[in-house]
Amino acid sequence: MIFLGIDPSQFEGLMILIGEITVFFIIAAIAISFVLVVISLYSIRKGQLYFPKLIKAGKVFLEGFMKAFFRLLGLEDKEMLTFFIKIHNTMNTSAFSKVPLTERAVFFPQCLRSARCPAHLSPEGLNCVRCGQCTVGEARTLLEKMGYRTFVVPGSSFIKRMVKKYRPKAIIGVGCLTEVKEGIEMADKIGLISMGVVILKEGCVETLVNWQDVYDVAILGLDPSSVPENSHTFTS
Repeated sequence: MIFLGIDPSQFEGLMILIGEITVFFIIAAIAISFVLVVISLYSIRKGQLYFPKLIKAGKVFLEGFMKAFFRLLGLEDKEMLTFFIKIHNTMNTSAFSKVPLTERAVFFPQCLRSARCPAHLSPEGLNCVRCGQCTVGEARTLLEKMGYRTFVVPGSSFIKRMVKKYRPKAIIGVGCLTEVKEGIEMADKIGLISMGVVILKEGCVETLVNWQDVYDVAILGLDPSSVPENSHTFTS
């Protein structure tokens, strides 16, 4: 019997071929994922990135396999996310450095503020009054003096709204691991250059960030002579 003009033996051969090709690609994906995980683990142990472009490309296409191998080899999700954010920042450093400061924006999470923060929520995030009860106001003052546009936001919806409104070409996102990861993915989807800074202490209020980490990213591409003289206060 001929089905749709194809001889049964030919149809069976076609199905076998498709099956073999599928198995080949699965095996290849597993093998490549394993190699990338080994390179990633070696990079983590040595504290130096090896083949970052290859690893990032692998993460995009083979993230599921790579996560499975990471867990199998005893790497915690936190370590894995931290490593991928580091890869992302390393690869974006050059492009970020070329963007003028006036076309950059920084997004801080509202959890960095003091529990006694008097700021009120507005359509553009928290209206920081720089009351001195936390270091966010001081940081914003310095960054804005440098040329940055800064925001203190309660969620990713505010970031999307401000990006749509002000059209920055590059952003710095500060937050917990999950927030930074989501922000990076959002930025990649819309073709926005992004850098992530992970906070030291997570929570809903009075979290902590290493301001030196934020500052080191903020001055990328900046002529040393144009760095504000009082920049040391930013990291105090």
